[in-house]
Amino acid sequence: MELIYDTGWAATPTTAEQPLTGDIDCDVVVIGGGGGGMSAALRLAEKGVDVVLLETQTLGWGASSRNAGYVTNSIAADPELLGFLLKSERLRDLYRYAENAVHFAEDAIAHHGIDCGYEQAGIVMAAVSKGQLRHARRNAKVMAEAGSSAEFVEGREAGLPDGFLGGMREGVGGTLNPGEFVLGLRAATIASGVRVYEHTPARDITDTGGGVFVETPDGRVRARKALLTTNAYSAGLSSAPKNLATPVWTSLVETEPVAPERLDEIGWTSRAPMVTLHMIIESYRVTPRGTIVFGTRRVQTGRNPLPDRTPARNVADDLVRGFRDRFPGLRDIEPQKAWGGWIGMSSTWLPVAGEASGNVLYSLACNGHGFAQAQYVGHLLADRIGGAPLHDDLAAIWHGRKRFWPSLVSGPALHAAWLADRASDRLAALTK
Repeated sequence: MELIYDTGWAATPTTAEQPLTGDIDCDVVVIGGGGGGMSAALRLAEKGVDVVLLETQTLGWGASSRNAGYVTNSIAADPELLGFLLKSERLRDLYRYAENAVHFAEDAIAHHGIDCGYEQAGIVMAAVSKGQLRHARRNAKVMAEAGSSAEFVEGREAGLPDGFLGGMREGVGGTLNPGEFVLGLRAATIASGVRVYEHTPARDITDTGGGVFVETPDGRVRARKALLTTNAYSAGLSSAPKNLATPVWTSLVETEPVAPERLDEIGWTSRAPMVTLHMIIESYRVTPRGTIVFGTRRVQTGRNPLPDRTPARNVADDLVRGFRDRFPGLRDIEPQKAWGGWIGMSSTWLPVAGEASGNVLYSLACNGHGFAQAQYVGHLLADRIGGAPLHDDLAAIWHGRKRFWPSLVSGPALHAAWLADRASDRLAALTK
């Protein structure tokens, strides 16, 4: 079956898209209409603030709608490595922040009545080799010491597919359809009274000390404060901190529907969503439609201005090859659709927020795990703009005005990681 390559947008917006024309004034301007930007704008509107939200495309058009659909308390780095690099108190603060972000996203789904197929199923960091299984055991210990409820699981009783030896199971979070979620959040944002301007890119942002000016192609916004929630697209803004984000393209594939009895036959009785313990993760989950969505495995960097694109054919082929290697009992299941999106990787490999200048705040809560965290940080930054003290969870990721070192993420480094992962797969196959 020939793969269909598309944008990954789950549905068509039902409300009119309105670009900005002319000059307008407001109290706060939010730049970037992903989950973080919408969450911030909603919070500001709730507090009676006159807020404008600018988005280059359509609200939720970027990674917020194109991701793998995991609502997770992962913080985008290996727990064992974090345990080595960070003080125990700092690690506890980070996992508390990440777990609270999951609960915030769950509350948003309920509060706005968003029908997005959310399943509170947790997640398994799954091992496909004995080495990864030992790694999972060490990770579980580190996370338990950091206050997480994660537990080590092993063997067939874990309900994982054949070939997955066990891993670390986290009961917090689950999976959903991200496109359906952002459409629901978009509708809630527009209904809240936020002045939304789509197809309105911010060309330049100037902090005068007494306020900010945001230049757009056909107008200008004057505001007291600005909030940048642009993630992978931050490098295109001179006002964003240097080296804030490295854009990385990730790809996903979805199969045709799989009969439930076929999943039982291969041992996937738990239907638990999984990510592997490779250097570059592989993710696998069963959707409410009975299809399997899988992705990442091989990623690519990009330069601003970031192009609209679909997954590279060789990357999609590699994903399919990996799926068939992991699930030999489903080799006859055909892939149907491939899509992808740009995510932002911070040079710290951790979520960050801070001040670009006196009147411009920013967040970068992605690193491939930001679906819930971007929303939560947007909400917390909205309160911060309103004069609230620094929340403990915001303090856990606060970078202030410190410099960012150049990122270690590069095309050659990512390719080397992919080669190392494939070498470890071959070694694991030889030792079975």
